[in-house]
Amino acid sequence: MNRLDYQYNGGFLPLNKIEMELKGWDVPDFVFVIGDAYVDHPSFGPAIISRVLEQAGYKVAMISQPDWKCAESIDIYGKPRLGFLVCGGNMDSMVNHYSVSKKRRSQDAYTPGGEMGKRPDYATTVYCNLIRRKYKDVPIIIGGIEASLRRLAHYDYWSNRLKHSVLVDSQADILIYGMGEHAIVEVADALDSGIDIKDITYVNGTAYRIKSIEGMKGHITLPSFDELTQDKLNYAKSFKLQYDNTDHITAKILVEKYNEHLYVVQNPPAKPLTETEMDRVYSLDYMRTYHPSYEAAGGIPAIAEIKFSLVSNRGCFGGCSFCALTFHQGRTLQTRSHKSIIEEAKKMIWDPEFKGYIHDVGGPTANFRIRACDKQEKYGVCKDRQCLFPRPCPNLKVDHSDYLNLLRQLRELPNVKKVFVRSGIRFDYLMADADDEFFYELCKHHVSGQLKVAPEHITDNVLSKMGKPENSVYRAFADKYKKINEQLGKKQFLVPYLMSSHPGSTMKDAVKLAEYLRDLGYMPEQVQDFYPTPSTISTCMYYTGVDPRTMEKVYVPVSPHEKAMQRALIQYRNPKNYDLVHEALTIAKRTDLIGFDKKCLIRPRKNDKTFMVSGGRGKTTDNLRQNGNASNQKTKKNKKTIRNVHKKKDK
Repeated sequence: MNRLDYQYNGGFLPLNKIEMELKGWDVPDFVFVIGDAYVDHPSFGPAIISRVLEQAGYKVAMISQPDWKCAESIDIYGKPRLGFLVCGGNMDSMVNHYSVSKKRRSQDAYTPGGEMGKRPDYATTVYCNLIRRKYKDVPIIIGGIEASLRRLAHYDYWSNRLKHSVLVDSQADILIYGMGEHAIVEVADALDSGIDIKDITYVNGTAYRIKSIEGMKGHITLPSFDELTQDKLNYAKSFKLQYDNTDHITAKILVEKYNEHLYVVQNPPAKPLTETEMDRVYSLDYMRTYHPSYEAAGGIPAIAEIKFSLVSNRGCFGGCSFCALTFHQGRTLQTRSHKSIIEEAKKMIWDPEFKGYIHDVGGPTANFRIRACDKQEKYGVCKDRQCLFPRPCPNLKVDHSDYLNLLRQLRELPNVKKVFVRSGIRFDYLMADADDEFFYELCKHHVSGQLKVAPEHITDNVLSKMGKPENSVYRAFADKYKKINEQLGKKQFLVPYLMSSHPGSTMKDAVKLAEYLRDLGYMPEQVQDFYPTPSTISTCMYYTGVDPRTMEKVYVPVSPHEKAMQRALIQYRNPKNYDLVHEALTIAKRTDLIGFDKKCLIRPRKNDKTFMVSGGRGKTTDNLRQNGNASNQKTKKNKKTIRNVHKKKDK
């Protein structure tokens, strides 16, 4: 393409060689290979990292979704001055590609036009091997959610086996885990000063490969990879050690051995960003949309929901077992200032596409705006207890006033019709607040007819494995939500997110959940079957059969058929699920729920010899036959009694 004919908005970082030349660069400092389309918005990790590097004085050129079958696809700029950066995308590439049933998804929201198939499975590893085929000695730094959660040996659901650290399989030099702003600049500065990539072993928030740990002190040695593969309990023990070392204040160096000449070393996490640092990151010169070259393909679907949303916090002290946030962002809450968020909103509300609705103001948990307790500042988060589970810690600070004040300011901005809260309300934290002011304003101003919350299940034994509060807390929340809406004269509903087949969930638990939905008069349109993604407590339970926190055995529904039955029970009204529900109720010995009574989940089949109808209830044929025989005997006895009476009268 002729440079003079190229239509390019110079605010984006280069996406090809022509755009790099238009910036006047001969060679970039870093080439950033990403598995997503290039979207320059702070909700996309590569956008943040590239802009942070740019602010630090480095030239970053982007390669989006290269052809992984052709080494030339990563060579469009030539060899970068300092190294390659690699990120598989905003999602783990395997989660992006496959549903929990391991069926290929039909759309990729992070690809132009939603087209599937533009990135490989295990994208981070494949891209790195592609680079290594072209450049044997260039530094490779990997990061993003895929690398972060696969930084040490991990259970891989899709291959159903333990996999090495992604550092081993990818041949990358350094892995940056977590959010990465501190670590990427420190690594870049080290490379720029002439330090060899193999000597950059001191940066917090990174992991690296090394041939020998001789002389290393103050570290924790995890079970070796061989030990992990020999006994699943070793993996549970290793996971617990990793989980206990996710705080930047208390964490130790972790070492995982692969053979006599290969170790993976994980440094402690990087320090959380201060409010000032968070503000600076979100004030960088983002274009806040996708690269214009994608317009012809229909744009990038993922931008729709986040373009008019605001990130107010990072980190989460909620501690849900099935969530990887503890391993990725940590439990220490990080927030932006009101001023920073309002300034971003002021840019957003004058966008020609803005319709007056701010879609979300939040983060991993919307109503977390302060650290869980004061002691975290000095001592870090607790290793032996959670902030909210099994019930709120006595030291927990519960205060919605800061978040409420922020929402009020956003509501007053010109062009704003409504400010929604969609990123999730932690209802147990809300119930722990003695002041109902936020609850009232949430219902009055920030709900669009339905509030989505995540009780996940209703039986306490399953909830305990999930790290969620007892069901009584959710019931109290639901009652209070209903009461407040009635007082406000609003007809608004709760939409509960529910999960099937989580470790600990037996078929009887699944039936109880179905009964709860029956009594609620609600059938979810979508059900989330538990998805064993890397580096969560729940995934460790799924693989090992024990809870790594206690080493107690946990029942795990592993069979695809059993998982299908548990999922079907949640949607028992769907005719397509009839056979699965029928089988599940039989297995759970709950055939009393098959019949015509209002408490029954499904009706018996027509001409079903197993079930007959009596008095509107489902009863087995044997029971009915026994009842029938008893009734016949009683009738015969009554008739005989009547005849005897008549004989006496005749006499």
